[in-house]
Amino acid sequence: MADTFDPTEPIAEASAVGRWTSAIAKATPSLLFALRLWTAVCLALFVAFWLELDNPFWAGTSAAIVCQPQLGASLRKGWFRMIGTAVGATMIVVLTACFPQDRIAFLVLLALWCGICAFAATVFRNFASYSAALAGYTAAIIAADNLGATGGASSDVFLLAVTRASEICIGIACAGIVLAGTDLGGAQRRLAESLANLAAEIMGRFGRMLALAEAQLPDTQAERREFVRSVIALDPVIDQALGESSHLRYNSPKLQTAMYGLFGALDGWRGVATHLSRLPEAARRQGADIILRSLPSELRSVPEAGSPVLRIADYRACEEAVRTLIVLPADTPSLRLLADETAKLLAGILHVLDGLALLVDAPDHPSLGARSFRLSEPDWLPALINAARAFLAIGAVELFWVATAWPNGASTIVFVAVVALLLSPKGDLAYGGSLAFALGTTGAVVCAAAVKFAMLPALQTFPAFCAALGLFFLPAGFAVAVSRQPIVTAVLTAMAFNFIPLLAPTNEMSYDTMQYYNSALAIVVGCGVAPLAFWLLPPLSPALRVRRLLALSSRDLRRLAIAPELPTPEHWESRIYSRLSALPDQATPLQRAQLLAALSVGTEIIGLRQMATHVGTTAELDAALNDIALGHSTKAIAKLRQFDDRLASTRGTGTEATRALRGRGRVLIISEALAEHGHYFDTGAPA
Repeated sequence: MADTFDPTEPIAEASAVGRWTSAIAKATPSLLFALRLWTAVCLALFVAFWLELDNPFWAGTSAAIVCQPQLGASLRKGWFRMIGTAVGATMIVVLTACFPQDRIAFLVLLALWCGICAFAATVFRNFASYSAALAGYTAAIIAADNLGATGGASSDVFLLAVTRASEICIGIACAGIVLAGTDLGGAQRRLAESLANLAAEIMGRFGRMLALAEAQLPDTQAERREFVRSVIALDPVIDQALGESSHLRYNSPKLQTAMYGLFGALDGWRGVATHLSRLPEAARRQGADIILRSLPSELRSVPEAGSPVLRIADYRACEEAVRTLIVLPADTPSLRLLADETAKLLAGILHVLDGLALLVDAPDHPSLGARSFRLSEPDWLPALINAARAFLAIGAVELFWVATAWPNGASTIVFVAVVALLLSPKGDLAYGGSLAFALGTTGAVVCAAAVKFAMLPALQTFPAFCAALGLFFLPAGFAVAVSRQPIVTAVLTAMAFNFIPLLAPTNEMSYDTMQYYNSALAIVVGCGVAPLAFWLLPPLSPALRVRRLLALSSRDLRRLAIAPELPTPEHWESRIYSRLSALPDQATPLQRAQLLAALSVGTEIIGLRQMATHVGTTAELDAALNDIALGHSTKAIAKLRQFDDRLASTRGTGTEATRALRGRGRVLIISEALAEHGHYFDTGAPA
């Protein structure tokens, strides 16, 4: 019968409703971002039209560029965009003042300035890198509006620089108002969860290793190496969190110290795991049991999915455990090593808890304070290559412009500068990103032409104009937010960024199709020259970058071993931390482990050399360190054993005995690291 009751129908209906509800919930953040993007662009254009600025589309373009799916990223990007705009505008005024009549010198120095900005954009990280790139192409933008058909500066450059900077800042301010008023942000919460989860996982798995060591020591090498990758990924999340809170920006060193604390914790875990794996069974069981009983009970278990992560309340227990381990009575260098390396791990966790207290605003939490880390560039070569590429590419386009007197050549210079400077820090992704940018710009040409010539002539009011913009920005913004493919996201982002400059809305619109397509051609050519530049002078490959970072760290370690003046441990650690953070994602687990081993060996060498001067045993240690400097790991291990025998024969009590025992523990750490990664430490040594 057709009317027979089917009891599965309500279930099917409920299931369909649930799927629709779930789909809507997932799509809501993307829809909200699209609305924010559209609103920010319209508000910026409204203010620019109301102020009757010459080129209001720069305000709308800046609003579109600043908008990001994450609030912290948007606000942080807007702040650094203001800085970059001010620096670029100031620089182009200075260049014009210095070379008002010398066209060639002006153009050469403009290309040189863009090369310097490409260098700085590679050296800096995250949004500071974006600000450096912006300082370069802002100068090119103002120069393009200021130069004649074949170059040559104008006396109106100062007024033009002020106008362009004002238009850009209006767009940034409008985007910030819209985003801050409609999005509460979540980067701070996500960072707190990531830090707490990582620290809890590290502590839990370390405790599990000690608990299982009595029966059979588990192999935690793969886990430790994967944790290094996860810690490296925290860097951009920290930058996003800084964009949401001025309080966090003021205390940003604490967050960086928390990230470095995780590296230190992994270093301590590595030292304990390596040493336990080399001990006889009885000694391993005894040492693991003593260390395990010294750990706070709250930090011993591995957190399960959905369980509470590391808590601020664990700070006191962790701090007490560090003190206990430092003064732990130890009659062997092996036990001293285990206690000191575990204390290093817990000290790193304490820095994480300090960062968590800042993120969750725990006013009564005792603060360790931030460590002072010197800025250290991991490798200068990529920055030099990017600077040379930007200078040569922009210089070649300038030369072509002067030779051909192409009226729209200045726009080509601008877009070569934009793509070359923005994508230079992306490394091996730059070439694919430049192709995606060119493809997205071509799509924006088509979309902007359709809106400008098919829709805008029939519209007379600003609300109608905004509705026309919505037909592009709403689907484009939604697509950017939901896209999970980097290339697709890059194409869509390029379309969203370049739509307004191509549309070029003004108070009195011009619908000259020939002018539009000439301008569009210049933009497309500029976007096409950039991939050619990346192809002719490619960035370093990820494999080569990793090899260079490892080689530079090995070289620095050999220099450290025989340096007449010792750096502070913080100086050495900050240098290696910067290289750990700069490791490409394609680095193998073994390569990450080698860099972590270099960190440990360097720190222990500094401690040993400081200790040796107090106990008067520098000659034996110098011989071992000289072999490390020469890349003779096997000989160095043998001489370190001799140094260990000398320390063992030292007669002393109290502080002297403890210092000697701790020194023997450091000798063990260095020897075991050299034995495990001997090929790495010996590679590249001087002949």
